[in-house]
Amino acid sequence: MTGPTHRNTGFVRSLRYAPAILIGRGVRVLARWRKPGGGSAIPGVVVNRIAPGFLTTTLNGFPLGLVIVTGSSGKSTTTKMLVAVLRAHGLAVFTNQSTANISQGLTSALLERVSLSGRITGDVAVLEMDEGHGAFIAASLTPRVVALTNVMVDQIDRFHDSEMVAALLAKIAARAADTVVINADDRYLADLGDALEPTVPVARYGVSAEVLAQYPRGLGYAETASTRLPPGTGMQLTRVLGRDADVEFDSVAHSIRLPARGIHYAVDALTALSTAQATLGQHFDPARACAALSAMPAVFGRGEVVTVGGKTIEFVLVQNPSSFQLNVDSLESGTEQILVIIGSDVRDPSYFWPVDTSGLGHVLIASGLKAHDIALQLAYDNVTVDRIEPDVPTALDAFLALPDPASGVKTIIFSADGMRRTRAHLGLVSNAGES
Repeated sequence: MTGPTHRNTGFVRSLRYAPAILIGRGVRVLARWRKPGGGSAIPGVVVNRIAPGFLTTTLNGFPLGLVIVTGSSGKSTTTKMLVAVLRAHGLAVFTNQSTANISQGLTSALLERVSLSGRITGDVAVLEMDEGHGAFIAASLTPRVVALTNVMVDQIDRFHDSEMVAALLAKIAARAADTVVINADDRYLADLGDALEPTVPVARYGVSAEVLAQYPRGLGYAETASTRLPPGTGMQLTRVLGRDADVEFDSVAHSIRLPARGIHYAVDALTALSTAQATLGQHFDPARACAALSAMPAVFGRGEVVTVGGKTIEFVLVQNPSSFQLNVDSLESGTEQILVIIGSDVRDPSYFWPVDTSGLGHVLIASGLKAHDIALQLAYDNVTVDRIEPDVPTALDAFLALPDPASGVKTIIFSADGMRRTRAHLGLVSNAGES
């Protein structure tokens, strides 16, 4: 029989993070008052300092566990796709915004939904996690499933080589209780999976040899595995054409409509489907999963199409050399109105030098803090640049004032800083509504 002392002790324990939660929410109010639309990570910084166990305790408390999506690239799109598939199967899912994928951002996201007892209503948590911060807190997490997207050359000021990234991902993967989902076409991840196999079940996915042959530049990985996934050993992408793709589950082909063009989005979909299968087990329904993916809109800035002042615009976010190259190669042939905005987040313009931009052919305006740098690169690739305008609002106004193109839609290629400035000037909502 449980006595009053035990009940009181349990009640007190359930409220041990209540003071920190209240303080965090107070800080959030002050931060938003001080800087409307900003300061979203500040509450997380404060709570992580005064209650260091809050983040991991809350993340480990979901009935169906925690699913982590991490890797160099594709995390945001894969996470949103996975959430859509799980919700289509009837699960209540807690997830984070793509801008909240480091520890303070994760804590701030939890503060939005957590009760004073430290619980969040939901069946499962699906979190996009930065590979560096994820490795830092991995030892205190017990994820059911960990999905690894790829190893690419990315954020060279933080991750100086691919071996370092692979080692960080291995720390996160080693914490998986049920399954590690691995991209078998990425050599670093294939090796990581082989090393994990005796202790942690590994689910692999990959593209067919025929699909890979369509992309002579490769899929953007630091190193592509020398062999393809054997049929029947994991989900396989067997066809990609524009926004249409075929995925093979247990030797049965299913078609999906992608939210945006490109092999990288098709691989993100494959990652999401394989991770959903690992999470749902026997309850996974391939037809329902593919229908959920096909109904998805483009993820924030990534092939997203918006209408501003009656003008249709496609946004193309480039965050590293691989994503820049894949997006350039995936643009619709004949796109005749292109604005490129490279901002302050690209600290060293040589970062993008490996990209062959010649496929753009003609760019109307180069803009952003690095406007002259990207214009020079374009010129070296024999791309005609009509105008260099570092001021983003001026460039956007001039671009939108042009008549509609005869071929394709107005297309803006931007870095993350360029995306933020573009959305702010055009009065578009931020990604606060993503989840």
